[in-house]
Amino acid sequence: MIPEGQPRRRVLGGLLAAGAVTLGAAPASASARSQGGTRPTVVLVHGVFADASGWNDVIARLLKAGFPVIAPANPLRDLAGDSAYVSSVLDTIDGPVILVGHSYGGEVITNAGRGHSHVKALVYVGAFAPDEGESALQLAGMFPGSKLPDALVTRPFPLPDGTTGTDGYIDPARFHEVFAADLPTSVTRLMAATQRPGSVGGLASGSGVPAWKSLPSWYVIPTADNVIPAAAQRFMAKRAKSTTVEVKGSSHVVMMSHPDTVVRQILAAHRATR
Repeated sequence: MIPEGQPRRRVLGGLLAAGAVTLGAAPASASARSQGGTRPTVVLVHGVFADASGWNDVIARLLKAGFPVIAPANPLRDLAGDSAYVSSVLDTIDGPVILVGHSYGGEVITNAGRGHSHVKALVYVGAFAPDEGESALQLAGMFPGSKLPDALVTRPFPLPDGTTGTDGYIDPARFHEVFAADLPTSVTRLMAATQRPGSVGGLASGSGVPAWKSLPSWYVIPTADNVIPAAAQRFMAKRAKSTTVEVKGSSHVVMMSHPDTVVRQILAAHRATR
């Protein structure tokens, strides 16, 4: 289960005012006020085997349209901790928020979005939208079609308590096929080399009460997704009563291969909730 976060929205501002923290850029709340006015801040949460740079084309379009954007680094260590971290980012933002998640990032926003009255909408992009008690691994295996299990490479890593955890990577030789088949191989070779692993324990953790039960949601389903089968995404989108668009032939990284479609869903969420 994922515990409710405690409000921390004013902590960063207080530290700055006291001189305890020095930053080279304005805090997120100031950025949202100066760039967007009444427009929501779009918070983009990446998943496993990726980093926030996967959102770059989406970010460029949102910034051009005048939306403040934050794409935090998802820790990818455990679901409770990852969700708490993103929740703490939400606590620093004044004004409305549209929360967007890709892949495992969808599971994170499902938990982090709960209990924040300024989060107005959830947007799932080739993502998991679990119900309470479900895990990413469970949902990925619910329908046939995922090529991820056979392509995983695991590596042990030390945990703070002295025990050992297990990280999962995609075999670089399979990365293009499994993760991003509609991107150039010159791009996916770099992505494979720089991929951020996800803790297998985190992927197996049961989710908490889902934010989509109390918030409206939108979904982008890539039909040629070899990580999360399209059938699984359709099941989750229908259950969450999401407004859904499918992108025919798109790989798992639909935000990279079809950024305009993803932005249109974010804008649709904004229009419906402003």
